[in-house]
Amino acid sequence: MKPVNLLILLCLTLAGLASPALAEEKHVRFGNYEVHYNVFPSTFLTPEVAAANDLNRSRGIGIVNIAIMDRGDDGSLTTVPGQVEGRALNEIQQPTFLAFRRIQEGDAVYFIAEYQYSEGELMTFQITARPSGHDQDLPIRFSQALFND
Repeated sequence: MKPVNLLILLCLTLAGLASPALAEEKHVRFGNYEVHYNVFPSTFLTPEVAAANDLNRSRGIGIVNIAIMDRGDDGSLTTVPGQVEGRALNEIQQPTFLAFRRIQEGDAVYFIAEYQYSEGELMTFQITARPSGHDQDLPIRFSQALFND
């Protein structure tokens, strides 16, 4: 399995492997589109997967994972290309802009960003996703606190 496949697999299955408060995958629906997201400590990644994907693996660094999905007429979901941008706000509303990187493996497209956090600090994420060829932004907002393992 290629390193990117391992990262994607990890990001999408963490909900079943970790505490729901740490890595639960959620989504917001916009018509036929869904924006799936999860946040987890970078230490959840193995050193090999982090190195292969040029990600920092350290206490105090979190990973935001976003996938833009299109729901087909048959109900199946497929990732679609697009753009993702956003920021994380700490408890006193100081923003950290998130530098999302696009990861593509075959037809699957995901967006990953790193951010710094203090253990237990509630961060509010304001994310805007836009599928390619779509003229409207898909805004999501959620909050997450991370704890070191």
